[in-house]
Parts: sequence; C-alpha cells; structure tokens
Amino acid sequence: MAPVQLTTCFNTLLTDTVNLSRLKLDMLDNRVDSVYRALKADKEIGHLVLDKIPQGSWAQRTIINPVGDKEFDADFLLLMEENPDWHGSPKTYIDKVYAALDRHSRYREMPHSRKCRCVRLEYKNLMHVDIVPYVQLSDGREVIVNRDDNCWEATDPEGFTAWMRNQDDITGGNLRRVIRLLKYLRDHKNSFTGTRSIILTTLLGNQVSDTKTLIDPGYYANVPTSLLHLVQDLNTYLQANPNKPSIADPSGSGVTFDHRWTQDTYAYFRERIRVHTEEIEAAYHHADKETSIELWQGLFGTGFKEPDAQQSSAKFPAASVAAVTTTGRSGRAG
Repeated sequence: MAPVQLTTCFNTLLTDTVNLSRLKLDMLDNRVDSVYRALKADKEIGHLVLDKIPQGSWAQRTIINPVGDKEFDADFLLLMEENPDWHGSPKTYIDKVYAALDRHSRYREMPHSRKCRCVRLEYKNLMHVDIVPYVQLSDGREVIVNRDDNCWEATDPEGFTAWMRNQDDITGGNLRRVIRLLKYLRDHKNSFTGTRSIILTTLLGNQVSDTKTLIDPGYYANVPTSLLHLVQDLNTYLQANPNKPSIADPSGSGVTFDHRWTQDTYAYFRERIRVHTEEIEAAYHHADKETSIELWQGLFGTGFKEPDAQQSSAKFPAASVAAVTTTGRSGRAG
C-alpha cells in the first residue's frame, strides 16, 4: 500500500502550533519601525542612519513560536553611512547606537545592552529586538561589526536572500516550512540544542537540488515529502562527515559560520538527525492513516492532527505557496 499523505495535518501543525502568529509578527514590524524612527531622529547619529533591513529568521520567514515563556525576537540591519572618524574602531557604531537609545525618552527606560554584533532592546512581553549596525564601506565592502574583536565582518544580505529565495522556489515554498518544522523539533523537544538557526537553514538549503526534481518531479511535492527528502539528504551528508564540516555563507561573502559550532555540538546534531530520519521515514511510509498520525505525533506532539471543521487562522500561510519576500536579508547578530 502507498503511504498516506497527511498534508492537512501538517497544515494544522504549522498554522496552529509552529508558526509565529500574525499578531506577534505585526508587533515586531511596529516595534522595529518605532525604534528605527527614534534612531533616525537622534541628534547625534540620525544623519548617519540610512535604512532598516530585516534579517535572520524574521526576514526569511522561518521564525517560529518560542517555547513556553521564552522570548521571540527580530533582528534588523541598521544601514549607516560610513563615518571616517570611526574608521579605526568599528565597535564605535554599536556604542553610538547604544548611546542614542540612552538619550531617547522611551528607550532609555527599557533594558538595552551591547552584544558582540548588535544592540539588544528588551520589551516587557517576552520579545527583544537586535539592532545590527551595517555599513557599506567606501572600498565596496559590506560589513557588520564584531564588537568583541573591534573589527569588521563581511556580510552579503542581498546575496543570502537571493540564495534563500532560489532554494525555496525549487521546493515550491516547502523549504521554509521544513526549516520551521526542524526548528520546532530543536526548540520544543530539545533536539540538537546548540545548533543555531543560520546553520540549520544553510544546511537544509544546501540539500535542495534542481537535479533531483528532474529525476523525480514530485521530490518536493508537498510538506511531508519535502521533509522526508530534505532530512534524508541532510542525514546522508552528515553521516559522510564525522568531523564538523566548514559551513560557508551561501551568499558568497567569503565568511563561514564555523565559529557558531563546536565538534561536540555537531556530533550531537549529527546523531539526532540520524534518529529523526528513521522516525520520519517510519511515519511517512506507514500505510495506515491512524498509525501514521501516531508516529508523526511522536515527533511533533498532539498539534499534529486533522484540522477542525471551523478552523480559521490569522497566521501566515502554511501550505499554500506564499509570496516571495523581497525584503529579507541575512546577517549575524548576538
């Protein structure tokens, strides 16, 4: 018997459990807009502030609901004009943004701190915004700041967004959904804790292949089939690499994400993906619908279920091919 295709159950899981609600997404948008306007109006650095650019999971539409009372967050690049007076000390950009918040009547009362690559602004209702100074230098380099080492780091947000869009298009929009599902496993089941989202996103995106769709046009036909094949292909790659591989930024910036992983973290991730691959294969291939649902629930919990008859949702779409974002960027904060 052929395996059952429980696409509606995956829709329900994504819409009701995994995806961040539209309410929270709108809250992120509004708060980023407000803090950007405040920095743009600042008397000292406002003239250097040129634009705001979403980045990370928020921009790439791979953000998920946080676990329990953990915070959700948004990162954005704060495009700033290069200031020749700060040329010898890149960390000045972070210090100046931090100081601008200190001068603001509202934000100076809110907890804010300087991280390695950003200024973090914390809100009361379990969310924070990371403000990442981003400069296009006169020599043509696109950079963010590493405050710990007081140096520039190359980045190519446009390149990452283009890569992500291309890989997601090949899968009919299912790559982003699979990334959210794997992040859900990581965060809600404590699977492969320690593997950062940028690495998970890059590894899964790297598995996407045009060639495989030529051989099998249905290779990424829907969410469960895409999940099966992307995790199988990721597992094959990981098992062929006992030692932590170098993970290059797919934008072509020339940097790697290697510093965000240790050999121990990698080994744990590698083993957990091996186990999850077996679990996903068993659930996907089982011909009995009720048994298949039980196996999927063993992975994703009771949120994996048939949709309610009157179900409606205000969250972003789960299974329809969502509109491709044109504003997403990537970079690294924290």
